[in-house]
Amino acid sequence: MTMQAESDSQAIVETRLAHETHRLATGLLVDAAGRSTVPRQALAQLRDFAVANLRHHHETEDAWLWPLIVAAAPDTKRSLDELSEEHDQLDSALDRLASVDLTRTEDPGGDSGGESTSSDSRHALREAAVAVRDSVRDHLAHEEPILLPALRHVTSAQWEEFAQRVIAETPPVAGHLMIGFLDEAGTPAEVESMLANMPAPVKSVLPALRSQAAADLRVLRGDGS
Repeated sequence: MTMQAESDSQAIVETRLAHETHRLATGLLVDAAGRSTVPRQALAQLRDFAVANLRHHHETEDAWLWPLIVAAAPDTKRSLDELSEEHDQLDSALDRLASVDLTRTEDPGGDSGGESTSSDSRHALREAAVAVRDSVRDHLAHEEPILLPALRHVTSAQWEEFAQRVIAETPPVAGHLMIGFLDEAGTPAEVESMLANMPAPVKSVLPALRSQAAADLRVLRGDGS
């Protein structure tokens, strides 16, 4: 860990890790959608996780975090409003991704119509996933130089309250994947500090969640296939 990372506030560490999970999840969805060996159930789980968590992330920023920053630093309002406009644009891409039908079962008998339908849905999923991935990457490249310095205006107590509200409202969609992505995004110490405020029932099953995440991520990445 660098000296700069050691001096980062908890707000910066947690924001950076959250952003990296979005990069990892959306990038993996694009890659996995391009592999015919990945079961559609696994694709649907990752897609639903990405959509739910991206929406939740930017909604909590707009509703809760931006007002904290603006109250302490009114000159940040214009830049944060611009970021909220980008959140609205990302919502359109998420709507398209969420609308891809992954419920039809692939035909194991090789029916040409079934194969065509499966191929078409995977192609539609990958195109929509590329749009979301690129939107997320572009948005975060714009947001981070604005947000990370602005977080110095948020006190430790304010951040802790905000983080606990975020945890309480996090959608229960494939939450084990978040643990898996966090483990890839941060150091063990960073991840441990971020998970410190998780509810006790969740902490008690962290080993099982990590195991489930590792297994599902192997499937999505085609490891061993």
